[in-house]
Amino acid sequence: MNTKYYLTEVDKNPLSIYCYHNLMGETFIESHHHDKGQFLYTEGGVVHVKTKNRIYFLPARHYMWIPPGLQHAIYPSSPKVIMRNLYFPVPTNAGRFYYKEGIYPINNLLMELLLHTKQWNGDIVKSQRNKFTIALAFKAILEQTVSRSLHIELPQATDHRLISIIKYLTDHIHQEHLLPELASRFSMTDKSLYRLFKKDVGMSFIKYYTQLRIFKSLEYLMNSDYTISEIANMIGYISLPTFSNTFNKVMGKRPSEYRKSNEIYLED
Repeated sequence: MNTKYYLTEVDKNPLSIYCYHNLMGETFIESHHHDKGQFLYTEGGVVHVKTKNRIYFLPARHYMWIPPGLQHAIYPSSPKVIMRNLYFPVPTNAGRFYYKEGIYPINNLLMELLLHTKQWNGDIVKSQRNKFTIALAFKAILEQTVSRSLHIELPQATDHRLISIIKYLTDHIHQEHLLPELASRFSMTDKSLYRLFKKDVGMSFIKYYTQLRIFKSLEYLMNSDYTISEIANMIGYISLPTFSNTFNKVMGKRPSEYRKSNEIYLED
């Protein structure tokens, strides 16, 4: 189905639960919002979800809850990415979970129910008793089994100078960048660049840069053609142990453990 077409269909029936599964290919979904809350699950790579203020890095085998009305765009990291979406009406008295975006690991119960829905597409309405009951149960289980949101996100820069600097860092992620050299390249002093990061994105250069590198490595870890050592080099780490230790601090597990725990098995 055409992406623009399906986005206009999501809210046509305000009482339905809308289901949409697809292989994204090279496409991206332009900035939009919907009245329903969105459960977004991905396989095969990382999906970037961009809101006005943040960039979320949604890794395979995780889901993101996108609350009603939140403006967002979706960019896949690979043509192999599969997205599985369920859109739910959210009443105004719903729990806090449904009104806050977040990224969460998927549990086995949700995975089984999601597998059950993978042949569904379009509106699921009350008269479809079997499907509707399962979809409602899925929504309830989301809130009841939710764990702490994973902070796999970076703030969006607003200062034009910092936007250019972050683009440079992203485009040259394979190189190691130090604050003094970066400041010099953009005709700034060390102190002024440090202050700019703190003021505009609310974190230090080293924290932002470290997270940018680690989040980028998530995309490469989904590609089994690269060894862990090669991935370390691809994001500018000369030392494999340094990369592994840093990855563990940010993600809570080693790169090899992460790769093993995120093998794809949700096939069409």
